[in-house]
Amino acid sequence: MDFELTEEQRAFADTARDFAASEFAPHAAQWDREAIFPREAIAKAGELGFCGLYAPERIGGLGLPRLDAALVFEEMAAVDPSTTAFITIHNMATWMLGTWGTDAVCTHWGEDLTAGRKLASYCLTEPGAGSDAGSLKTRAERDGDHYVIHGGKAFISGAGSTDVLVLMARTGGGGPSGISAFAVPADAPGIRYGKKEHKMGWNSQPTRTIDFDGVRIPADHLLGQEGEGFRIAMKGLDGGRINIATCSVGAAQGALDAARRYLHERQQFGKPLASFQALQFKLADMATELVAARQMVRLAASKLDAGHADASTYCAMAKRFATDAGFTVCNEALQLHGGYGYLGDFPLERLLRDARVHQILEGTNEIMRLIVARKLLDGDAELR
Repeated sequence: MDFELTEEQRAFADTARDFAASEFAPHAAQWDREAIFPREAIAKAGELGFCGLYAPERIGGLGLPRLDAALVFEEMAAVDPSTTAFITIHNMATWMLGTWGTDAVCTHWGEDLTAGRKLASYCLTEPGAGSDAGSLKTRAERDGDHYVIHGGKAFISGAGSTDVLVLMARTGGGGPSGISAFAVPADAPGIRYGKKEHKMGWNSQPTRTIDFDGVRIPADHLLGQEGEGFRIAMKGLDGGRINIATCSVGAAQGALDAARRYLHERQQFGKPLASFQALQFKLADMATELVAARQMVRLAASKLDAGHADASTYCAMAKRFATDAGFTVCNEALQLHGGYGYLGDFPLERLLRDARVHQILEGTNEIMRLIVARKLLDGDAELR
């Protein structure tokens, strides 16, 4: 078992770190404060291949393992978790399109998506179907050479500012087996976007509801086969859970780095905060939790890359642990800053707000516990 990164992996991570320092760091606070969606910066990430990290090469993607992609996402999230999280969602939707899309769909959108010239949103959640995704009600009815879509989606990242929607809709009866996946032009007639939601964090990416009223798309925009959509969605969420866990690890690393600098700079009672043993212990605990979370995420990514039978369970465990630990580290780092941590002049309050939603999306952490518990209780789990 080798925990060391290869030279190529380190090069990817170094490139991502340098990119985030030059393109995200000077602007992240403004993007958050003014709710700016930084398409130009995302397009620059695309020029480095970061918008198609694990998308197949048939559409211009790099086809990297999920572990390598996680290294890139972590470095960017240490500076701006919100923008990085959107890039991970775009990567997931792009991977779905490139893996299951027809030649026509891949030709039309593929290379523009992997290059970051066009962006994708992932449309699964509905007002009445969050954790219970298999109960979604949006329908796509076959009408000759087209599908006609009716329904609505909620909490869609990038909605109203992206170019293609990877949509899960019902083509058959109730339950997961009746769900199919589609690539839908984001500007198709009959699509209506709701107001941009006012959120606690993730302000550099817009979040809106989407209504579909008789939206017609060509039949070849179906991804995979009819009835395969839920399986595609779940495969996407395995990687999505690693992605969002990685964003928590990155946010925590950024917070830990800021706290470590602050403890050296700030003085109280005539000496730097770094000389107080109570604060040293707190920093040590934060670092230990962060390293544990990072290794758990990388283990889950390696299981997914290897096609391990229990990969989904490892992804659920990593997502639960890393998002909880990441938020805790951000919170402790803010505490170490005292009142200054609460001010917008420091990155801590932004990192904290951005990291909080990671415990909710891509499956709540309560659902992650349910996934793990069911696996443990079915009698076949090894998880070693």
